[in-house]
Amino acid sequence: MRVLIVGGSGFLGGELVRQSSSAGYEVTATYSSRSGETAGVEWLPLDVRRREDVDALVRSVRPEVVINAAYRQTDWATAATGSANVALAASATGGRLVHVSSDAVFSGAAIRYDETCVPDPITPYGAAKAAAETAVSAIAPTAVLARTSLIIGDGGSPHEALVRSLATGQVKGMLFTDVVRCPVHVVDLAAALLELAASEYHGVHHVAGTDAVTRYELGLLIARRDGLDADRLPAGRRAETGLSGPADVRLECDMTQRRIRTVLRGARRFLS
Repeated sequence: MRVLIVGGSGFLGGELVRQSSSAGYEVTATYSSRSGETAGVEWLPLDVRRREDVDALVRSVRPEVVINAAYRQTDWATAATGSANVALAASATGGRLVHVSSDAVFSGAAIRYDETCVPDPITPYGAAKAAAETAVSAIAPTAVLARTSLIIGDGGSPHEALVRSLATGQVKGMLFTDVVRCPVHVVDLAAALLELAASEYHGVHHVAGTDAVTRYELGLLIARRDGLDADRLPAGRRAETGLSGPADVRLECDMTQRRIRTVLRGARRFLS
């Protein structure tokens, strides 16, 4: 199977590339500034904001599956316009599309969200991801829209790096006790996305971990796993900082879990 991973040099993209390559797929991956290191993979530069470049690359590769894992939280054009460009190109060549979305599309007002819930974003990034979902579903009705949460790994994720820096005093800051998410392990997430790509399912799927934990509790779990002094982690409430954003967003993944073999582990399990 020919697979194109858009955003293949990122944290999730890199795991998608690794698993696809290990499965024996013919893998092409794109990068923005620096290519990945997985051998046997064709690495190509791509700015998803440039529709003509996206069209040309997809026409050249002619993938059977396209997984779009590219994102920049501060760039609407990448998150929204870029996603539409990828969907248009995939549709034009008949490729199966899996679009990675985020729990940022929700405000947190309802706390628990299943796949039928309508986005109600309250941040610019959430609005961009919601716009991307609307565009992708209109352009490619058979695509999978996979909403996920905070992505954790075995030490390589941005949140894990932050916890290490806080625990060792390299940076100042705090981990919020009033911000709740359902972290997912990058290996589980990538495996689930590849399963969905190979399936006949379409539409919105939630792919997150089973445990709802605060950012602070997640930090404690990471620190203990890594042998760091968890008592050094600073805690605080975001409500007292004036920062905006969803507080408690819990993705319910029962429907997705029934459809895939990959077990979506909770943070308390994969960080134990």
